[in-house]
Amino acid sequence: MNYFKILIVPFFLVLATSHLISAATIKAQAKEIIITPPLEIKYTLGGYGARMSKPAEGIHDNIRAKVLILDDGIKHYAVITMDILGFPPNVKPQIIERINQKRWTEENILLLPSHTHTSLEMFALNDKNIFNMAPIGIFQPKLLEYVVESLSLLIKQADKDLQPVKIGTKKMKLNELNRNRRDNPYVDTDLTVTRIDLGNGQPLAVLVNWTAHPTIMGDKDMFVSAGWPGYMQRELESWIGNGVIAMYYNGAEGDQSVISKRAGSHYEQAENYGREIAINVVKLYNAIQPKVNIKFEYNYQIINLPEKEPHPLFMETGGKEYGLDEEKIYILLNQVFPTKTSISALRLGDLLLVGAPGELIAELGLNIKKELTQSGIQYPVIGGLANQWISYILSENEYNKSGYEASVSFYGKNLGDTIVNGMLTTAMPLTK
Repeated sequence: MNYFKILIVPFFLVLATSHLISAATIKAQAKEIIITPPLEIKYTLGGYGARMSKPAEGIHDNIRAKVLILDDGIKHYAVITMDILGFPPNVKPQIIERINQKRWTEENILLLPSHTHTSLEMFALNDKNIFNMAPIGIFQPKLLEYVVESLSLLIKQADKDLQPVKIGTKKMKLNELNRNRRDNPYVDTDLTVTRIDLGNGQPLAVLVNWTAHPTIMGDKDMFVSAGWPGYMQRELESWIGNGVIAMYYNGAEGDQSVISKRAGSHYEQAENYGREIAINVVKLYNAIQPKVNIKFEYNYQIINLPEKEPHPLFMETGGKEYGLDEEKIYILLNQVFPTKTSISALRLGDLLLVGAPGELIAELGLNIKKELTQSGIQYPVIGGLANQWISYILSENEYNKSGYEASVSFYGKNLGDTIVNGMLTTAMPLTK
């Protein structure tokens, strides 16, 4: 389907903010913090209902949050990556309120979680989660306060001493490292790397986009870990050196799983997988020739979502895992899930990053990337679970096939078309 041709659905567009300015000198700064909460908070790990909200038993390796601030003297933008399952809709507005500066709004901050399944439970951060149900995650006000305060301080700390930078991007295909877990032919094998250096050539940051669920660890793994993305980022920071900050963001990973080729514990498998990705990232990184005066633009829209409804077969899959009956799922949808969502897009030279506010399947992500490529973008990427998690996002055909992913898609069969249209109408102005 040519999704760009069906953009004649303006009824769902509510608000659009666009900052389109020609190439200019960009200044930047990057910072990272360890954001592992104290175990005394007794927080839960996200991703598996079978954990029943039991608190983390220890810390295997720390989770981190990282920010890249970009500024050309007229406009500014913050990209935040974090080793976390995802963000509920309330987190980003609360970060902006805590920063309390006109300089920062919802339009110019982009949150990109890694989707690791051994980090903080997403529903534990949702202040609309009043249900106190162990399978879906119990709201923890102290944990929300910790995350909001940490991320707002991170932005404030990075938003100073910005230095001129040069930026470049390259990609390569990686085969046999991810697969479609719904047994479909659609697999996104693009590894896309963006290198950001200071004017003197010193490394500042490296952005890595690779599409795969960080689910090597299972529901019985109860120690905090950043998963394979954490190992990958730490390897990069060690190998590249000079204080570089490695920032990973996922893609349209809704049906994409890793292919782990090595034996050992889950943590050892995650380490080996992260190292294998890092080896390929370094190859690309060393081949990039960053440039100054590149295009720096962003766009933002709010769109209406379709009516909320559970999948007809929800009770057989998602309902069973999360302990929800037909009455509870409707109450949950009405209380917790939003009626609108936001779409963010960022252009950095040859890179165009467009965010998906949930778990987009690869078929839809590849269609979007194809449209952007045909419009002249050399390196289009999907930022998975951007800003907020609304649910899985499937095509109508995949929704009708059912399965786990469809059962955790909460806006009916037209959600995929709605989100794809929103992503394209947000991204396309940046292709000019």
